Amino acid sequence: MNATQTGLLAGLILGLAATQGFTAFLVTLALGIIGLVAGRVLDGELDLGELFGKGRDK
Repeated sequence: MNATQTGLLAGLILGLAATQGFTAFLVTLALGIIGLVAGRVLDGELDLGELFGKGRDK
């Protein structure tokens, strides 16, 4: 299991700890996305510098 999968799984598990209902669904979705992005950064598949424009040399 790579860091992307681990991050997504951790975010989803943290989201499940929220209250029940539609709010819990939104919290779970948000934490899953945050975990996915963190995992991609750790795997080197996503460069946040390029995403926010700091990776440009010109």
